Amino acid sequence: MYTSIMRFVIVGYGRVGSRTAQIVAEEGHETVVVDDDLDRVKRAREEGFEAIHGNGADEAVLVDAGIDAADAIGAFTPDLNVNFAACMVGTHHGCRTVLRIDEDYREEIYDRYAEDVDEIIYPERLGAAGAKTAMLGGDFNVVTDLATNLQLTVLEIVDGSPAVGKRMSELELPEGARIYAHGRKREPLTIPLPGTELAVGDEVAVITETARADEVRERLVPATA
Repeated sequence: MYTSIMRFVIVGYGRVGSRTAQIVAEEGHETVVVDDDLDRVKRAREEGFEAIHGNGADEAVLVDAGIDAADAIGAFTPDLNVNFAACMVGTHHGCRTVLRIDEDYREEIYDRYAEDVDEIIYPERLGAAGAKTAMLGGDFNVVTDLATNLQLTVLEIVDGSPAVGKRMSELELPEGARIYAHGRKREPLTIPLPGTELAVGDEVAVITETARADEVRERLVPATA
């Protein structure tokens, strides 16, 4: 549990940004929203958040949002350039930085940005719970706010697993199941790339409906395991 109140700046009040703001607010943290869409700014204010209208890539706008006193900035717009610029401003002001990137970006694009930010998230897989966890700097097991019918299953890829040698994008998981994190043997779990190839000894964290957890296990673990 996180006991101290933290302050966040969230750039982009779309699906991920709005849900992340709601989650951290429910946990008692302070959030300021930045968006260049007036309708979204109005909606954020109606939902109880302090909201600034402006470009999240503009340092002056982020200063107005209180970036100098923030613990973290989450840049969740669909525009990678805006997100990266916002994170660089956050770095300048001593914030933890969380960058949204879409799954269809190539690995070299990921590598280019990954060195300069604290965390990269894929909204298609992680959603708001992952964004919140990344902003708090917590580990990937903090997913209690997802839903009562979802669970996190952490599985080891053992010899004989049908997943050995397959890339993340090639895994045939039940509908709705998502790989949340991946780690090599004896290494911490991190956000995987679609092209990451699974090997014996790897661990994967999968978010799935509780009713389909056994089916997930069958897809990743050999019957004799």
